[in-house]
Amino acid sequence: MSLIDVTRPDARSSRPSAGDHEQVDVLGIGFGPSNMALAVALDELPDGERPTAVFLERQPTSAWHRHMLFEDASMQVAFAKDLVTFRNPQSRFSFLQYLVDHDRIADFFNRGSMLPLRTEFSAYLQWAAAQLDDYVRYDSTVVGIEPLEDDGVVTGFRVDAEVRGVRQQYVARDVVLAAGLQPQLPAGAEPGPRVWHTAEFLARVAELPAEGVTELAVVGGGQSAAEAVLYLHAAYPGATIHCVHSGYGYVTSDMTPYANRIFDPSAVDDYFFAPAENRRELFERHHTTNYSAVNPNTIDRIFDADYADRCAGRQRLVWHKASRLTELRADRDGVDLGISSLLTGGDVSVRVDAVVCGTGYRALDPSTLVAGHERLLVRDEDGRPLANRDYSAVLAPESRARLFLVGQTNHTHGISSTLLSNVAVRAGELADTIREAATVRTGGAG
Repeated sequence: MSLIDVTRPDARSSRPSAGDHEQVDVLGIGFGPSNMALAVALDELPDGERPTAVFLERQPTSAWHRHMLFEDASMQVAFAKDLVTFRNPQSRFSFLQYLVDHDRIADFFNRGSMLPLRTEFSAYLQWAAAQLDDYVRYDSTVVGIEPLEDDGVVTGFRVDAEVRGVRQQYVARDVVLAAGLQPQLPAGAEPGPRVWHTAEFLARVAELPAEGVTELAVVGGGQSAAEAVLYLHAAYPGATIHCVHSGYGYVTSDMTPYANRIFDPSAVDDYFFAPAENRRELFERHHTTNYSAVNPNTIDRIFDADYADRCAGRQRLVWHKASRLTELRADRDGVDLGISSLLTGGDVSVRVDAVVCGTGYRALDPSTLVAGHERLLVRDEDGRPLANRDYSAVLAPESRARLFLVGQTNHTHGISSTLLSNVAVRAGELADTIREAATVRTGGAG
């Protein structure tokens, strides 16, 4: 049963007929965990203080990392780092409530782990999204964002979108950009049937022939690349897998309790108010809590598989350690790779059936959506958009409206900006900021 009372006038904005203009207080771009958490936080505000909100999601349904949902893969964060628990442990949208609804809470804790299965957490998010259906418009692609100005003051934003193939225009006082991270391929690589990012992994693997695959390559040294190596090793027992990464070997992710404090909600203030040069040093010191590092259990599984092969007199995992790609040319039948060793300077050429790129993600630059209005965004010396502590972009003109950046603020708010660890608390902060701003603008007493 949905917690959203659709008879309540402020529960959702009205749904206009195709092509109509629609005005809302808050427009969210993307409906992944960050904006789902915000939708919950807005819905849980007291009656009379709840802004009207619409969220636009490009995918046809709620889906989270759907092409990396291996059946035996666990999350890297505890179940309590869900959409709500750190903000409101009594929320109806908690992971624990999901377990209760599915009669699985005893079994979950009998496992003796705080880490849900990845497929399980994805199902939890779908369960939550179903209860938030009145807030979200799926099959919606944002075409552009245009600031609305009055005497040089930004008063809101006009957002153009294609909603199920029909052009739709929204006007919002505030916009929350949480469109997720964008897959990043090696320079010169183009995605296709033979070259793909791990973000497409399961879908692309399903398209490979079941037989005749003899040589594969995985590029990257992080968790996704390591999981791809394990999967391919099991799925293609007759294939050799070339593992290409810039490290000497996989680096263990730092999961120790003191290091994990970098993900605490209080760490956001510590990071934000620190001098810029100190933030950079802190990020580098703790980057292995999330970036270019692999869970030690995954490393052990890979090593055991490699060791078993060697004991059997075969080598199926070929390690191109401390190496980089110098060439990647795909054709209809395979891919030619050029690999250069950073240790010897030597080059090798390899012909493979397919290349999997576990080469990370990049934040969506908001200028791609505010094209023609780039002057709106204030940037740092490295060209990254600056944000205030409340996650609103620093805008060049005076503004009474806000463009919130969610997922583009690693450099100002810390490592947790793109992760699940802080989504619940951040959503509460955003909801309060949006509510308070609405009260000031309308002159209400709150």
